[in-house]
Amino acid sequence: QNQGKSIEKYNKKEKIFLLNLARRTLTKYINNNKKLTVKEKNVPEKLTQKRACFVTLNKKNSGLRGCIGSLLPVEPLYKGVINNTINAAVNDPRFEPVKSNELKDIEIEISVLTLPQKLDYSTPEELLNKLKPKIDGVILITRYGNSTYLPQVWEQIPDKKMFLSYLCRKHGAPMDAWKLPDTQVYVYHAIHFSEGEFGLH
Repeated sequence: QNQGKSIEKYNKKEKIFLLNLARRTLTKYINNNKKLTVKEKNVPEKLTQKRACFVTLNKKNSGLRGCIGSLLPVEPLYKGVINNTINAAVNDPRFEPVKSNELKDIEIEISVLTLPQKLDYSTPEELLNKLKPKIDGVILITRYGNSTYLPQVWEQIPDKKMFLSYLCRKHGAPMDAWKLPDTQVYVYHAIHFSEGEFGLH
């Protein structure tokens, strides 16, 4: 087991299993307020390994509807998908809880993360030089708190300075707090896959 140090590869069957698991979790929780239970013996072995993951809910025509996850591999991947699906649907502080009439318009995306690595740098310029857009997920830790963006967020915010400024704003820090000497940055990589890729929804 690589415990998430390097990027994990999943085949189509494993990806579809996780996406279906997330969809069943979402439907059951929103419609019946019940958490999906799964017997581990019915789960493909690779998906029982501990991995950090995020679940993102995107709504047709209006974009992000919820996104929550874990940055460290604290539980088996399939359990993380179940828990983060529920949290993204009802516990994302940026949004109202998902309602049952929205389910048909929501597409689920799952991201599986590598272990975060501390980025060593001495100046804001060096930090900018070391960041790899579209590859690095970024965790920003400032004296005001911390926040993260998944690698796919670079598609919406390709400019490195803007990316870091919005990350500051995400946890209530001044937008230039990324330049402060006591700020720490960790990066991780991720694979992501969604229902749309497999025509599941």
